[in-house]
Amino acid sequence: MKLLLATVLAAATVQAQSNEVKSQMLANGLKILVQEDHNIPNVAMYFFYRIGSRNEKPGTTGVSHFFEHMMFNGAAKYGPKQFDNEMEKAGGNNNAYTSEDVTVYTDWFPSSALDLMFDMEADRMQNLAFDPKIIESERGVVYSERRSSVDNSNQGILYEQLRAAAFIAHPYHWPVVGWPSDIESWTMDDLRAHYKTGYAPNNCVMVVVGDVTLDRVTALAKKYLEPIPSQAPPPPVRTIEPEQLGERRVTVKKAAQLPVQLIAFHTPNAKSPDTAVFEVIDAIMTSGESSRLYKRLIDQDQIALNVRAFNEQTLDPGLYIFSMTPRAKIDPAQTEKVLYEEISKLQNTAVPDDELRKAKNQLLTQHYRQLKTIAGRANLLGTYEVFYGDYNKLYTFDQDIEKVTAADVQRVAKKYFSEKNRTVATLIPEGAK
Repeated sequence: MKLLLATVLAAATVQAQSNEVKSQMLANGLKILVQEDHNIPNVAMYFFYRIGSRNEKPGTTGVSHFFEHMMFNGAAKYGPKQFDNEMEKAGGNNNAYTSEDVTVYTDWFPSSALDLMFDMEADRMQNLAFDPKIIESERGVVYSERRSSVDNSNQGILYEQLRAAAFIAHPYHWPVVGWPSDIESWTMDDLRAHYKTGYAPNNCVMVVVGDVTLDRVTALAKKYLEPIPSQAPPPPVRTIEPEQLGERRVTVKKAAQLPVQLIAFHTPNAKSPDTAVFEVIDAIMTSGESSRLYKRLIDQDQIALNVRAFNEQTLDPGLYIFSMTPRAKIDPAQTEKVLYEEISKLQNTAVPDDELRKAKNQLLTQHYRQLKTIAGRANLLGTYEVFYGDYNKLYTFDQDIEKVTAADVQRVAKKYFSEKNRTVATLIPEGAK
């Protein structure tokens, strides 16, 4: 009864939040989402630029990630490092992230700094500086990041090889951080062209959540952002990944303490109705110590140190990836065999009602927890607007999860988790048999 009451109350809160989101479109094509929340005098302001590694091409891979760094290195009004300095003086903080599909800039600050933040964001959206010395400095920083996160990371290098094998035609084939030779050879023309199309206002969704009013945000947006001219959008990605016709295997050998395994299956894009089913499958298989793979691999058989899974949220069809670390002296073939046994059970035996209910409760709890903070809501609103085509779908998540049946779980597992649709990447510690 307590769980049911909590779920009802949370759902009512979510519905109320949905009704509070206001949408505004500027004359230059910039879309703004605003949600007022006056519980604390703070604001979360997120900029979702629809530009990521899928919009690159051989020779310019990694340039989207590069701009994640460059956008903090000065523009016409606010010079190098001033964005961070001014924000810190105003009591704020920021960050950014790049994926295959988007580059996102995140600002958190007191509502008293709202005017300043609009001014600084408009400056770097329109007038980013292209100082050759700074470009070369940041090129070195990005190259160093690649060495630490990929070349010297067992998980990183294996993930890169997995994607390169799983995708043979689509731009998801190359890494977000870029290939080493491309990082070394971006030209000034490459950078200017990428900035002009990717950072145009009509290629952006701006989300503002917190101690603001719609009128105030609209007035500042019209003052600072609307004068920025729109541009031709990035060229559409026309390549469709061909259907995989058989298992692919990749082996990486390097110095390591333990082997690592990544096993991926091709899945539809985020807009697919099966996305909610994959969320439930993830909870059943790897969420918490009572999940199937945790109990089997770690508790019962004691052949793995960890196991997790995730379904990629992508604009084009992506991957569902299982990750496992076998224990010392355990042949990776053993953990792989157990994984396939558990997948077979998922495909051929209906999930019991109580287990399905537990999985849904876990997902709903995580979802409501994210919605509690202004930063969590800002990120989710932008994510749903870009990847699902409508921010309102954020507020039907609970309904979508509740609709998933045991038959749906079996259907999706059978459809996607097949041998011919999988790519297996294994890191073998150098010197091991």
